[in-house]
Amino acid sequence: MATVAGCAKDNEIDVSGGVGITSTRSACPSVAVPLQTGDVTLFDPATSRDASAIDVVATITNVTPQCNDTGEKVYQLANFDVVATRRDAGPARTVTLPYFATVLQGGTVVVAKRLSNVTINFADGQTRGTGRGQASAYVDRAASTLPADIQERITRKRKAGDQDAAIDPLSLPEVRAAVQRASFELLIGFQLTQEQLEYNVRR
Repeated sequence: MATVAGCAKDNEIDVSGGVGITSTRSACPSVAVPLQTGDVTLFDPATSRDASAIDVVATITNVTPQCNDTGEKVYQLANFDVVATRRDAGPARTVTLPYFATVLQGGTVVVAKRLSNVTINFADGQTRGTGRGQASAYVDRAASTLPADIQERITRKRKAGDQDAAIDPLSLPEVRAAVQRASFELLIGFQLTQEQLEYNVRR
């Protein structure tokens, strides 16, 4: 999974004059396009998988997140472009493609999922078309904020000679679990059929 972008810094560890690690995290969900879901291929005829039958290929790109984390509900908005090419430079044409926006907690738990459509417009005589989509998510600030004791263990300045100076706090199971629970992602991708997903995997 390739992370596209995050948001403002928060809980940065200060290691000036000491020994430790540098890490940043935010209450804002990170935004990513899951592997194998960032592009889709349409065929004509639909049952063929020959290269000569490829009708339209579309790709999600230019994902731009904007986060508002000033309230009790953190709001993450992400705009993105869809760039497509078609086989034949024929008359003007529109193609509508479904996409999903999923909020994931801790890397495994689906909190919410929404399906939408993006419309690709091909001008007369052009093989390249574009569309624009948008996805959003609300996350409880309390759920995305680390408990005070965990924050203290991560951000506490460590100096050479301290008993735990060489211990990465993120290697501790209880700290790692707390960070995972407080981590959210907004995932964006095409809503593929099983056949389309298998095609992407095989390519």
